[in-house]
Parts: sequence; structure tokens; C-alpha cells
Amino acid sequence: MGRLNDLEALGQAIWLDFIDRKLLAEGGLQKLVDEDGVTGVTSNPSIFQKAMGEGDAYDDELARYDATHPDASAMARYEHLAVRDIQQAADVLRPVYDRLDAKDGYVSMEVSPYLANDTDETAAEAERLWHAVDRPNLMIKIPGTPAGVPAIAATIDKGINVNVTLLFGIEAYKAVAMAYVEGLEKRAARGEPIDRIASVASFFVSRIDTKIDDAIDAGTGGEAAKALAGKVAIANAKMAYQWYLEFVASDRWQQLAAKGAMPQRLLWASTGTKNAAYSDVLYLDTLIGKDTVNTVPPKTLDAYRDHGTAAETLTQDVDEARNVLAETERLGLDLDGVTDTLVEEGVASFSKAFDELLGSIAAKHPAAAT
Repeated sequence: MGRLNDLEALGQAIWLDFIDRKLLAEGGLQKLVDEDGVTGVTSNPSIFQKAMGEGDAYDDELARYDATHPDASAMARYEHLAVRDIQQAADVLRPVYDRLDAKDGYVSMEVSPYLANDTDETAAEAERLWHAVDRPNLMIKIPGTPAGVPAIAATIDKGINVNVTLLFGIEAYKAVAMAYVEGLEKRAARGEPIDRIASVASFFVSRIDTKIDDAIDAGTGGEAAKALAGKVAIANAKMAYQWYLEFVASDRWQQLAAKGAMPQRLLWASTGTKNAAYSDVLYLDTLIGKDTVNTVPPKTLDAYRDHGTAAETLTQDVDEARNVLAETERLGLDLDGVTDTLVEEGVASFSKAFDELLGSIAAKHPAAAT
């Protein structure tokens, strides 16, 4: 038992924000599950780009796939590899899923970032990937864009687990929370089960501080704003959690909970510290709370194992968090504008990574149709 294991007693799950063939083949994921209590895995186009586009770990399997699918597109090649990785990770985590009765043990796979602004295509791809992976402990990642919100409701309505990604602002988070509820309510109204449908709302953290700190360094808000450096993202997350606590106590949610519904947990994403002046475990130590998830890159996982502090911090200093956000607004740091920009940049970043990923796969097989 170590520092990471201590988080389970505080109600927080730790997921690994990384996946590749080597980790799976050499038992690295199983070791994290066994020794550190890791209960989930997330992936995204940037992670798959690093895994598949750099190095040769996937080349043999690509060659075998080419032999039987000579005319396959780069997208089909990517999906073949990605589905295999996701299935293997899901199988490693299946005992966790079974032990916790579907409350955890999930692996996430993202819909194409190219579809972020298309509701119908996003919902269709979510269903297609769900059937392609064919594992009950899969979560389909759907961005929390305006077009993604109704796609989330439709996907939950079909009984498919959803990881809502690219959430930065509290209002956007509320919208996807309501989409989850609407999907469950539609199923319940038809008499269909809702007790084994899971969802997380991935609320991004460190990128907010990067943007706000840059604005402070550029002089926005004057000297008074310097006291807010490195505090806004944590305050934003704490206030999102306060809304979550209020909502799960509401009559509307309690009616679903009585039918076995599981709450949509807040998941802290982008928790690797970007600023070397801050603690490398800042976004773990400060965001520990019941019914939450922290998805952590390997380097940050190692750092927390070495010197993290396990204590219920998410519900501490709430009034201070509220004051930080009020000061952020008063001083013109425009958190709403920052979060809107970060959603756009996140979609663009994942699309660029996808471009590079498909390009790398095509380049390894020049005869492929792209």
C-alpha cells in the first residue's frame, strides 16, 4: 500500500492517462493495477500519435493487417490498432470492473476529433466504436462542445458509457451533466435498466492556469492579479464539485439513484503541471474528493507515488475558491473567454494529432488509400 492506494479510501479513483502496446505487452498496466490501485485508462489522439506514429511497436501488426486488407485506408488501419489496444486494456481492467460492480474499471476511446461539431455523426461513431470494441467496461469519449451535448444524451440513451472530454467551464459542465441525466431518464421512462451505465465529466485543469498566468504576466489585472497565479484552475474545479454535490442531493437525481443510477463523476484531466515553479503534484494534492477521478500521465503518477499527500482537499477552502473566481472576474482575467478558447484549441490540437497519426500510418504503408 502506498500513496496512490490511499486515495481509494478517500473516494478518488486514479486512472492512467496513457496507453501503448509496450505497456500492455510487458505487463505495465497490470502492475499499476496490482500495486498502485489504478482503476482506469484514458486515451486520446495525442497519446495514440505518440504510441503509433513514433517508433515501430505496431509495424508488425500493421503488416499482417495489410496482407488481408491491402486497400484499407489509414483511418481503418488506425482503428484496427487502436481497438486492439483498447480491448487489451479493457481485459486487464475487467476484474476491477467486476469487483466494483461496474462502478469503475473503465478504458476510454475517443470519437474522431473531426466530428466535434457534428451531433449526428458523433453519436453514430460512438455507437460504432462501442460495438467494434465490444467490452462492457469501455467508455466512449465525446467532447463537451455544443454539438457534443445532445450526442452525449443520445449515446447514454443507448446504454453506452460516456467520458465527456474537453470541459473547462462550469456552465459547459452543467450542460453535459444534464445530458447524462436526460439520457438516463429516457431509458428509465421506457423501463430499461440504468444501473450499469457509467459516465465521467473530464474537467481540464492545468491549461487554465497556463492561460491565466500568461495574462497575468502580460500585465492584465495589475499587481493585484499576481496573487491569483496558479490558483484559478483549482478554484474553478472546486466550484464545479460544489455544484455536483448540490445536484446529486436534488430530487431529480435522487429519483434516478433510486433506480440504481450511478452519478457522473467529475474527472480531473490535464493534471500534469505545466509550470516548473509549481509542485509537480499540485493538481493531485489539491483535488482529492469523494466520487471523483484523476487521470494522470505516467511522469506525474511517479511523482505522486514518491511525494504526494493524500487528504480530502477538494472540499477545503471553498470560500477562498469562490473569492479567487470573483477576483478573477473583477480584475478582467476573463475566465469565460479563456475556457471558450481552450475548448477550441483542444479540438484543434486533437485534430492536428489525428492528422499526424494518420499521416504516419499512411507513410509506413505508401500504397494505402488515405
